[in-house]
Amino acid sequence: MRQYENPQFFQENCEPQRAYYIPYDTMEKALAGKKEESAYYRCLNGEWKFRFFARDIDVPEEITDWGTIPVPSCWQNHGYEKPYYTNINYTFPVDPPYVPDDNPCGVYATEFELSEEWKERETYIVLEGVSSCFYLYLNGRYVGFSHVSHMQSELNLTPYLQDGPNKLVIKVLKWCAGSYLEDQDCFRYNGIFRDVYLLSRAKGHLQDIEVKISRDSVTSELAFTMYEGTEEVKDCSSLVSWNAENPKLYTLLFEQAGEFIPIRVGLRDISVSPKRELLINGTAVKLKGINHHDTSPKTGFTMTEEELRFDLTQMKKLNINTIRTSHYPPTPYFLELCDEMGFYVVDETDIETHGFCTRLGGNGYDIENNYWLCNREEWQPAYVHRISRMIERDKNHACVIMWSLGNESGYGKNHDAMLAYAKERDGSRLMHYEGAFLIEDKCDVDVISRMYTWYHDLDSFIKKEGEKRPYFLCEYSHAMGNGPGDVMDYWEKCYASPSFIGGCIWEWADHAVLSDGVYYYGGDFGEETDDGNFCCDGLVFPDRSFKAGSLNVKAVYQNIKTEIKDSVLTVLNRFDFTNLSKYRLYWRVVVDGAKTAEGELFCDIEPKQKKEYALCLNLPESCKFGAFFEVFLYDGEEEIAMEQHRLAVSVKKLAPIHYQPESVSFIENEEKIQILGEGFFYVFNKHYGNFEFMEKNGTLLFDEPVTMSVWRAPTDNDGQVKGKWGISKGNNWFSQNLNVLRNKVYSCVRESNVITVDGSLAGISREPFLRYQLVFTIGSDGRVRSELTAKVRESSIYLPRFGFEFRLPKTDAPFKYFGRGPMENYVDLKYHTRVGVYESTPSKEYVPYICPQEHGNHTETTRLFVGGLRMSADTPFEFAVSKYSPQMLTQARHTNELKEAEHLYVRVDYKMSGIGSNSCGPELMEKYRLSEKEFTYSLIWN
Repeated sequence: MRQYENPQFFQENCEPQRAYYIPYDTMEKALAGKKEESAYYRCLNGEWKFRFFARDIDVPEEITDWGTIPVPSCWQNHGYEKPYYTNINYTFPVDPPYVPDDNPCGVYATEFELSEEWKERETYIVLEGVSSCFYLYLNGRYVGFSHVSHMQSELNLTPYLQDGPNKLVIKVLKWCAGSYLEDQDCFRYNGIFRDVYLLSRAKGHLQDIEVKISRDSVTSELAFTMYEGTEEVKDCSSLVSWNAENPKLYTLLFEQAGEFIPIRVGLRDISVSPKRELLINGTAVKLKGINHHDTSPKTGFTMTEEELRFDLTQMKKLNINTIRTSHYPPTPYFLELCDEMGFYVVDETDIETHGFCTRLGGNGYDIENNYWLCNREEWQPAYVHRISRMIERDKNHACVIMWSLGNESGYGKNHDAMLAYAKERDGSRLMHYEGAFLIEDKCDVDVISRMYTWYHDLDSFIKKEGEKRPYFLCEYSHAMGNGPGDVMDYWEKCYASPSFIGGCIWEWADHAVLSDGVYYYGGDFGEETDDGNFCCDGLVFPDRSFKAGSLNVKAVYQNIKTEIKDSVLTVLNRFDFTNLSKYRLYWRVVVDGAKTAEGELFCDIEPKQKKEYALCLNLPESCKFGAFFEVFLYDGEEEIAMEQHRLAVSVKKLAPIHYQPESVSFIENEEKIQILGEGFFYVFNKHYGNFEFMEKNGTLLFDEPVTMSVWRAPTDNDGQVKGKWGISKGNNWFSQNLNVLRNKVYSCVRESNVITVDGSLAGISREPFLRYQLVFTIGSDGRVRSELTAKVRESSIYLPRFGFEFRLPKTDAPFKYFGRGPMENYVDLKYHTRVGVYESTPSKEYVPYICPQEHGNHTETTRLFVGGLRMSADTPFEFAVSKYSPQMLTQARHTNELKEAEHLYVRVDYKMSGIGSNSCGPELMEKYRLSEKEFTYSLIWN
């Protein structure tokens, strides 16, 4: 066994883990908190010498031929090996504690000199994150070893220093025994990926600082002075407590041996009520959460302070208040920002052994098998070591409300040991571990945590008799590609249930590698085992720009709920601590797309309370499209909430089709019917049962046959059902083959101005799944009413969608519609949009999901005007306009593989099934499926 394969060799000559802090040389600098201005801090980030070896045994005693690499960074982003993505599977055989004999090694080197002042003191080096482990040498002498990739390591360099240049060498290994504990779902990167810096400490300096906080006091065994900003706090009777909505911080200044050490604290406590509510400072809160990985499309694990702040700023815009640090502790700066900006944090230990589930083939938690590390006594010190270091580093952060044992690592006695340690060390936070489900939570976890619980199973946890612990979804609503849908359903249940304290969507940002303007994912780098684009599962794109799913979550997580009835507006304040008077509420009435009334309200509403406001709306008796009441909540100029309500104003029906025989000519042969009237010329193809040509007022509408179809380019969240919907390579006996559709016309008969088609739709090799009668009525003015009556086979799977597809002449000219917009929306993903009059273009409708897929849909539409074609209905339909056909989107695997079609593709659908989150989450809820066995669908074409 090589030394780094010993599971109990995790550190050598490292300082005991302490709370994170930076010492300063003056009080003023300490209160300002800018570490780079401290005389006792020296950042070593920058360009280092670097040499990569495919085998650690090939590293020579002395290296003379060096390249360079930036520190911090991941070596895979700089041409040394390729990125490697896998979800569950390990990247090496599961033979703990052994790793492959050929173990790649990156050797880093740099030099530094110390000032005379520093030479009289002690010098420490701190490495915030290194994957997977490192050996550190100074001036040719071995200093120490450490692993736990996402945790800081501190070593005392004083005995090894010399006058003049000091040569620092760090050997980083790709794998070690600790790699078995770091099998997280992400790209696998290596290197010194977080900050490296030196600290100068006085002899006799403080070794550690621990602060105890409550909602109204703060204590420490060490003397300190409290400051609010730069002013000393002398009266502690009026201190303001901390919460995510009002993240009030104070600075505690500790002074010893000439050092000034600032610790920023927030006053808060955590408890659970008899109703199983999570209480922050005695107030029940809901955790509107997200899971956060460190990921950058250019730098992998390495994120700058600016990027981390931007992540949190974007989260605030989406009304997110909780972060689970999946699945390892973040850089300390991230937690400082969470304290400052206001987030509740589930701080997670750097442990995941998910690959043990697949080690024998298949996928399952056979935790009774002692092969699992959580059952093996020799691994227990490593388990406890990892959680202890996290707790010691992060113990002073107000934002941390839960300690988590890790992720997807089975359950065994080593978890019990972690719980026992953590409970004794810090009982002020709740203990979390989703893996406790494997023993029915019969352990000391303080939260019942689950992943991707089906909606109809929620009550079994929320209402469980005798249970006293709150229920939390540490992962739900898998945000892969287009999605997630069905978030609102979970939150309606959450608001109605005190014991359901919230959850964290999986996950924050798409993981991808950016190259030449294209985002690449698993399998694009020649990995031996990969999980494809399963890493592209973020609520936001890799650059953190928003998707429709992002803004839908913003709408679901927003902190007001409104109702309008008989001109009385009811406003519910869903903030936990904030009076709505802090914000500006604006309302307006919109009739047929035009604003007819507006106003502002000063809402002095306490948290969790509601008030009624009588308004004078003066509504019309009827309208053409629809009348709506819209509410917006603003923080300054930032819109933080929005709702739209349909008003009880009758909508005029479309004019009926009128026909005078002498006004329209029908020329019919065996295959086609030519239809000629004043200002229009149509061709109907009896063989295919639909129109193939339309020209009106000299404008060509289309010259390709209209088809009926059910296929949509599968979304990532269709991952579990697409194999049942569509044919794939090889024998797929269980697919309905809906993507290879055949339309059978049994009869086509014209009587006067009415054409009746009887037909069916079937996938190739399959019995028809739908039989229909389609009746076209042609009016004297060229308007056409299509009325479809459909019967779906009882045994048929629910359909992706159903409607007409038109191939129009290629254009990027604007089109207009009355429906939900302006962003794409679906039946279960629509709360970020409003029904109204909108203008768009085909280019604007395209959404560049990393793996091309269904996009651009609009629900609740009654008017569509595109390329001269007009579609209208009294009953809302759905539509999409695209430069790409569903088949093109289905076949492409990356955005650069899409080439614009020679036509414009327009879908006008009866309905489309919802999005859901079944790429990993539960199946699409029944109410969002197109599963009717009989339906009618009527449109007017003109």
